[in-house]
Amino acid sequence: MLVRDGARQAMAWLHGWTGLLLGHILFIMCLAGTLSVFKPEISRWMRPEVSGQADPVRAITAATDWLSANTTGSTGWYLSAPDGRSNLVEATYDSGGAYFSRALDPLSGAPVPRDTLGGEFFYRLHFELELPYPWGRLLASVAAMLMLVAIITGIIAHKRFFKDIFTFRPAKGQRSWLDGHNALGVLSLPFHIMITFTGLLTLASLNMPWGMTAGYGQDLMALYSDLTPGAVTQAATGTKAPLAPIAPMLAQARRHFAGAPVGRVYIFNPGDSGAVVTIYPVETASIGYLPAEISFDGATGKVLKAWTEQRPVIRTYQTIYGLHMAHFAPLLTRWLYFLGGAMLTLAIASGMLLWIVKRRERAPLSIGNRLLERLNVGGLVGVPIGMTAFLIANRLLPLGLTMRAEVEVSVALWSTGAALLLGLVLPPALGWPLLLGLLALLCALAALLGPIWASDTVPVTGNMMLLATAIALGLLVCKLLRRRHAPAPVRRRTMPA
Repeated sequence: MLVRDGARQAMAWLHGWTGLLLGHILFIMCLAGTLSVFKPEISRWMRPEVSGQADPVRAITAATDWLSANTTGSTGWYLSAPDGRSNLVEATYDSGGAYFSRALDPLSGAPVPRDTLGGEFFYRLHFELELPYPWGRLLASVAAMLMLVAIITGIIAHKRFFKDIFTFRPAKGQRSWLDGHNALGVLSLPFHIMITFTGLLTLASLNMPWGMTAGYGQDLMALYSDLTPGAVTQAATGTKAPLAPIAPMLAQARRHFAGAPVGRVYIFNPGDSGAVVTIYPVETASIGYLPAEISFDGATGKVLKAWTEQRPVIRTYQTIYGLHMAHFAPLLTRWLYFLGGAMLTLAIASGMLLWIVKRRERAPLSIGNRLLERLNVGGLVGVPIGMTAFLIANRLLPLGLTMRAEVEVSVALWSTGAALLLGLVLPPALGWPLLLGLLALLCALAALLGPIWASDTVPVTGNMMLLATAIALGLLVCKLLRRRHAPAPVRRRTMPA
């Protein structure tokens, strides 16, 4: 019994420290990842000029026509077709030696007037943390490893694993925080394990590169060729040739995909006789990532190679990868992903707060813990403040502003930095209600700028969620202010009989 209790104490110690070391980084990753579940919907909210659904074939055709007429010296066009969730063509391409990422109008093929990263900002923040390659991904990978350790040690440290799901004792100080943290962790534990493990796998080429190096050395192109045999690569010939009509290629690709719509179209060496068009299906028909591909000669439109993945090991990898990306998920499943991600985010935040609550109840806080307490205020509230400022900047910045998308990101980062500084400067008793109140106001403002009523149901849903968040935060701020101004309870000493 003593050995078992000692093991639990060791696991509890390890659980606390692994969560603390990169807790704020994990909070950013989980919050951004949770929002990324609805990445296409966020992008639609941030580009209100284009509404309704778009025909994928017509949209891709318009995009390639515009790119053919408006780019020079391109090495590749990488296009994502519109679907039931996205109504634009997301394009990455180069022209004249410069690279661009733009959303193209599905009718004209030209970039839409509102230049923004949209939901892509949250997606990239989730695993790159706005740091240059590969440092952001390496940091995210290390944080995910610590997250997996924290989950496993948390399971071992639990004495009453299933009872904790139904236990919550309000207004009990440390006990209440621990009950909330345990319930958030246990209720969606299978999701937490799955999303952390599969997230590590998506970054396996960085954190475990030795298998690839042993098999392929530095020849990464051979690795990618083996993973996707239907994707043909060939060098440009230097002979100019127009791109063959894209619509027949898309129709033949759909037949090869057994009726599944086209998801992505990659065009290499456009305008050259050595052009190659590689087409991938949408990933809604199965959980697996990249289930098939087909390549065409860009100049003639003839099929070069087609492939449908059947190898068990590759399909296993693709399925695990697809579980994390959740491109397959129907609406209800996406909401369950969102709920699981929100619970994981709140579990991390409550764990950071619990660390301070436990130590304050035992003794006066040390200098390090007082600093951490203020970092919690600025970090846990500052990150969502920056994200909401990103949405507001999307509405307020002029459409013709140079590098508009980059300015939106700068607004998000500077807003987060300002909130973090306020959290460090202000005493926590004042910092919490002030920053939470500011976040509530920003959420309400973002919803009102939506505008709150729109013709498209997707922006309306986003506006309603922002308003609901603002109301919930407002109630929380009122509660904090009442507690701050409530008179301290008088402790009466009982006289001996």
